[in-house]
Amino acid sequence: MSDMTTTPISAQKSPANVDAVYADGDASDHAVIPAASAREEWARFAAFLRRPRLPDTASQAQHGWAGTLRMLGLDLAIMAAFITALMGIVAAGVELPENLNSTLEMNLNTVLLVVVLAPILEELIFRSWLSGRPRYLVAFPVFLGAALVAALAAGSTDGDTATALGGAAMLLGLLVTLIAAIMLWKRETPRWFHTIFPAAFWLSSLGFALIHLLNYTEGALLVLLPLVIPQMILGTMAAYVRVHYGLIFAILLHALHNGFAFGVAALAMTAEGAG
Repeated sequence: MSDMTTTPISAQKSPANVDAVYADGDASDHAVIPAASAREEWARFAAFLRRPRLPDTASQAQHGWAGTLRMLGLDLAIMAAFITALMGIVAAGVELPENLNSTLEMNLNTVLLVVVLAPILEELIFRSWLSGRPRYLVAFPVFLGAALVAALAAGSTDGDTATALGGAAMLLGLLVTLIAAIMLWKRETPRWFHTIFPAAFWLSSLGFALIHLLNYTEGALLVLLPLVIPQMILGTMAAYVRVHYGLIFAILLHALHNGFAFGVAALAMTAEGAG
């Protein structure tokens, strides 16, 4: 799942040479060289946002832990600034639209949903295919089509029949997805995907942010769009981690982000109840 390579990485690059990691040229110019510090990691992320490029090889797995934690630090800093800004807006008397997540019960099932299941499913849908590997490019539309069929079946029938049809569609889609992935497992990323990668990167990040508008049941679009800025930022960070360190680390970053947000919400509810 993590698309790791065993290519040895022997050199380090300083922040001054960050752009060289994404320079045009042969395959070695697109290989990931692990950052030596958080400052360098963040500089590389900024360079990636300016010029999104798909590396030909991901970094070795042992570097993924450090890279993910560095990006998490940046993510938490941005989240803290965003939450502070929201608190200021609320203190000024502005009423924000209600988020459906605030209605979830604080129990183990909710933790599993928010911190485990949601990151796995959302990363599979929005970022697994960003590697451009054929096993993901084929599996993604097959599984998405199965999910659509399941949703249509559930909407057109009631009760046990809807559950049975939806479940059968998802199981069939999962089976076809696994077969396609196994058949294409060793196929490399086609060169054309490198060409369209910048558009794919921004579309996946934007789609990930916009889908979270469904968390709100009311409010004008111009009011709601700023509220999904954290999801847009997380989407770009998870995409960066996905293509540089592997899918498993993108899932980990997403899970840690959700866990932090869930913890803040739980503390806020506790403080409100105590007050």
